[in-house]
Amino acid sequence: MTSPTTGRLRVDGATLHYEVRGRGPLLLMIPGGAGDAASFDGVADDLAADYTVASYDPRGLSRSPLDDPEARQQVAQHADDAFRLLELLSPDAPVRVTGCSSGAIVALHLLTAHPERMERVVAHEPPVVEVLPDAAEHRAMLARVQDTFRRDGLMPAAAVFAAGLRRPGADPVDAQAATKLPPQAAARAERTMANLPYFIGRIVPSFMAYAPDVDLLKALSDQLVLAGGADSRGELPYRPAAFLAERFGTELIHFPGGHTGLSTHPAEFGELLRKVLSA
Repeated sequence: MTSPTTGRLRVDGATLHYEVRGRGPLLLMIPGGAGDAASFDGVADDLAADYTVASYDPRGLSRSPLDDPEARQQVAQHADDAFRLLELLSPDAPVRVTGCSSGAIVALHLLTAHPERMERVVAHEPPVVEVLPDAAEHRAMLARVQDTFRRDGLMPAAAVFAAGLRRPGADPVDAQAATKLPPQAAARAERTMANLPYFIGRIVPSFMAYAPDVDLLKALSDQLVLAGGADSRGELPYRPAAFLAERFGTELIHFPGGHTGLSTHPAEFGELLRKVLSA
């Protein structure tokens, strides 16, 4: 794996850690969940043969500290962070953007806020549950997550959240198997665990209450690729992408694996991503 060039960018209320590899048109990759720039290590080197690949730690996560640790988190502000990065790294040319999970929510907002700067946006399973007909059920689930977090702490809340994302009848995640990581992933896993309280307590309630401008996204759908995991049909993060693709009359692209296919199937995920970005 190639060591990236790293940098720091001051934005309103935070300092962002970012990483850059390769050369060519800019591909900005926005991580999701409790992940950071390292989420894309498995695909960045290959993509760097064709693109300047930039990834970063979103504000409040890992190496991107907030000025005010208690500051309320908003999708629009996270999208503005991404915009500041692309303005820094590619001020004069349209860019490509990929976002996964909560990072895909940021990518959707970025597209609607700055469509003139977007060559193509790939949004993999953005959990914008407010677009779904049964959104009220998911609001209730998210309220239970926050109640559990306040009453019982992080891991019980994370369990309630994970159960709410699974499709009915699906087997629970094998937590022991999920911890069997290669040695080089240890630092990344440690950061991810340290990020969980912030993710569950601050990102989840704000981001999953976000309602995108569906009409504007439809008007911009020629710049947007909606994607889902081949193994996550029916799960909550998959459903909004499928719903929006049907509404827009566009194809839902299925990537290998499930919601975390970027991590579980990096080679296949990266190969398909390359095709989608250049189509």
